[in-house]
Amino acid sequence: MSLIPTGVLTELPRLTVAAVIDILLVATLIYQFLMMIRGRRAVPVLLGFAILGAVYAITLYAQLELLRTILAAAVPYTAFALIVIFQSELRRVLARIGRSQLFAAGRRLQHLELRQEIVLAVIKLAGSKTGALIVIERAMGLRTFIESGVALDSLVSRDLLLTIFEHGGALHDGAVIIRRERIAAAACFLPLSTNTTLDPSLGTRHRAAVGITEESDCIAVVVSEETGKISVAAFGELQTDLDETSLQQRLAAHERIPDPMRPVLESLNSEAASLASERTVGPAKTL
Repeated sequence: MSLIPTGVLTELPRLTVAAVIDILLVATLIYQFLMMIRGRRAVPVLLGFAILGAVYAITLYAQLELLRTILAAAVPYTAFALIVIFQSELRRVLARIGRSQLFAAGRRLQHLELRQEIVLAVIKLAGSKTGALIVIERAMGLRTFIESGVALDSLVSRDLLLTIFEHGGALHDGAVIIRRERIAAAACFLPLSTNTTLDPSLGTRHRAAVGITEESDCIAVVVSEETGKISVAAFGELQTDLDETSLQQRLAAHERIPDPMRPVLESLNSEAASLASERTVGPAKTL
């Protein structure tokens, strides 16, 4: 004799391919959400919301009308509160989705020479225990932070990076931001991370590297002034104690999302250069 009534089995929905895909997608979203809040300040906040939900359920059961009315009035504002509280986490998740191969075709750092110059400079700085912070812009612009420093607009070279971070130099403190394969600015101010799970022994440079990668999709390379160890931050996560090979691999692995306006700007620049050249050459032929 079956313990489950026959009518219940017939009323259950059939497991189709679409249903399986739907279940897998929901499970993936739940997993990504749990990974997003794991070890972060979002956990106690969500616990607080869960407690409020439990209190609301109790008020419904016990018919506590006054408390139920107050909680019900606060429910419409919950969504706005979640957006404000979890704005950094949401920005990080959206950035990860944007860099996914399913939605955007990424590409590696354009030139091997650029990576090589950065790596050579970082290894030299690490050997002399010279503190440094190098930020490489990707799809999200860092104009606000670039404007906070000293504009350079120079080609990336090992010697220039070593000169910038030399002890006692005017540009030693702050970050160097590389934009479109050029050093856009030096001595830039970056936001410090407030992530409580970071190692308390980390200094200002490391927290600034994590902070800027929480705000955008850039990658930051840090050299510790105390230990000379090399670290790389990306998407709010820090990997420490890297050697030359590991640093090369990390830089090569971070694909650059192409800027859709870049081809247009380059085309306009080339046309402007050709027009300027024609104006220069034209009068010379008449002399």
